[in-house]
Amino acid sequence: MVEIERKFLVKSNDFKSQAFTQNNIAQGYLSSAPERTVRIRIKGQKGFITIKGISHSGGMSRFEWENEIPLDEAQELFKLCEKGKIEKTRFEIKSGDHIFEVDEFYGENEGLVMAEIELNSENETFEKPEWLGEEVTNDERYYNAYLSKNPFKDWQK
Repeated sequence: MVEIERKFLVKSNDFKSQAFTQNNIAQGYLSSAPERTVRIRIKGQKGFITIKGISHSGGMSRFEWENEIPLDEAQELFKLCEKGKIEKTRFEIKSGDHIFEVDEFYGENEGLVMAEIELNSENETFEKPEWLGEEVTNDERYYNAYLSKNPFKDWQK
């Protein structure tokens, strides 16, 4: 139940032609406290609840528990979420033995495109596609819970 993940900015749209899936995602937070983030997500026609613990190893690993819930329950729980929702399209791209999840954000976070890769260990190597940009794993501004309260449009470079 430990998630090991690295995050990167994306420097071109070339990933789109390599995607094998694409889903719209809406998510909100019942709690965005770093010690225990509780997220409600609607991905396509499915609902999910996710609980994440505080990040360790410079933001690379943390406790994560996720469970699918009925779509109507996710929609009702969305009404209880804190202000600030995340809207994005997620593309999944195979690269070597791994899958990159690339999120193209909309709404208040329009213009942000970020890739994540989940690993089995913090030292695991992986192939880096040409469209992969700067690593932002250690930068809390790129956490979705942060983006829900401090949109990309307000602080982008």
